[in-house]
Amino acid sequence: MNVFVTRIIPDIGLEILRDNFNVSINPEDRPIARSKLIDLASDSDGILCLLTDRIDGEIMDLIPDLKGIANYAVGFDNIDIDDATRRGIPVSNTPGVLTDATAELAIALIFAAARRIVEADVFMRGGTWSGWGPMQFLGADIAGATLGVIGMGKIGYAVAKRAKGLGMRIVYFDTQRNEDAEKEFSAEMMTIPELLSSADFVTLHIPLFEKTRHLIGKAELEMMKPTAFLINTSRGPVVDEAALAKALKEKKIAGAGLDVYEFEPKVTKELLALKNVVLLPHIGSATTVTRGKMAVMAAENLVSMLKGGDIPNLVNPDYIKYKK
Repeated sequence: MNVFVTRIIPDIGLEILRDNFNVSINPEDRPIARSKLIDLASDSDGILCLLTDRIDGEIMDLIPDLKGIANYAVGFDNIDIDDATRRGIPVSNTPGVLTDATAELAIALIFAAARRIVEADVFMRGGTWSGWGPMQFLGADIAGATLGVIGMGKIGYAVAKRAKGLGMRIVYFDTQRNEDAEKEFSAEMMTIPELLSSADFVTLHIPLFEKTRHLIGKAELEMMKPTAFLINTSRGPVVDEAALAKALKEKKIAGAGLDVYEFEPKVTKELLALKNVVLLPHIGSATTVTRGKMAVMAAENLVSMLKGGDIPNLVNPDYIKYKK
């Protein structure tokens, strides 16, 4: 069987694939063009893809032997799940292994934004510092502040656990009550408007669906305190970037920390000129151990798809109804 990998991933995952299949890989360390993906994967039985790869019904139809798609990410909004299901093609993701790494980055963004760490670093490198001063780079306190977690799933829970250790008060919104969070962190469940108006830091940990697109827009940003910070390590389009840039520029909120973007890899131009936002290149899961575990999980998912047996981390179990 033939497998196509849309971008180089850690060797530990590629070795698993090579032990089982004929493997071809996009050699360029950048998102693959749609036409090139179709060309290089045309005779593939399986695809291991990334969030940057849009896999829809048209692509599936142009790869006639396709029997499985393994996504190298916990999210899978880059794949048209309905199209895959109707074609009897299983799709998998890599949940769980990146929880701690992403939670740690969210906390890092809280610190970076609140204490103006990136801004101060740039200042120091400019060579103009004349010595300590009592009014230099005043930031926001973290201990005693209220953290609003939107999405108390695995990653949101891991962020709340770390934040509780920092002495923060935890409030949250989710479609379902999380009694464990309430018991362990004394977390208080709120509506989104209640959370936005009371939190000093708002951190987003929700999947991207049509109903969550622009969940945070102009109206929601206006609900936040002028001293509050917005942190996003989930999906870029859950935030209206133009509205966020305007709110930051007009100091409607104090700052933001972003690891994901609405039009990734492009970043709204206005954000690049602002000092009160920390911008990272989607590195939420970027630790050696985590990325290696993701590679192993994605590879093992694909092996199960193509060789039979139970498929771990399957996101569309209904595919079996349509399997030929």
